[in-house]
Amino acid sequence: MADDVAARSGSLLDSLRSFGANYTEFTRRFADWLGLHATDAAALVEILYAEDTGSPLSPARLGERIGLTSGATTNLLNRLENLGYVVRTRENTDRRVVTLRSGTDIQAPAREFFGPFSAGLAALVAEYPPEEIERFEGFLRQLKSTMDNVLEEQA
Repeated sequence: MADDVAARSGSLLDSLRSFGANYTEFTRRFADWLGLHATDAAALVEILYAEDTGSPLSPARLGERIGLTSGATTNLLNRLENLGYVVRTRENTDRRVVTLRSGTDIQAPAREFFGPFSAGLAALVAEYPPEEIERFEGFLRQLKSTMDNVLEEQA
């Protein structure tokens, strides 16, 4: 039984690492396509994703997500803002809180670049019953929580 769990765990981690490598390559190609540094594109992807999920990022949260200091994050945001890819807004009642939104100049290119993957993902998800997708989502949440706990213990 333990050997079976170890083998399945290893196989699952190999698949997750493989997907992670592909995700990194996809982001790198997005950067190349836009003529951006990979870190700028990774930040832009985080901003777009957060906005799409209804949880837009603050500059501090973006810095945490991509592993940059506040100064480096500010410089990155200045570059993306100058290109029209990012807009800093003050939507909170506390006017000191800045929210990052995608700029009008990135919305169409992002849809064009990510559209084929989004369509493929939607087709793949449609092949599975909702209960199976929910179970898989739960597994991924627990896997992330496990990794978060390990990272916290190592800090």
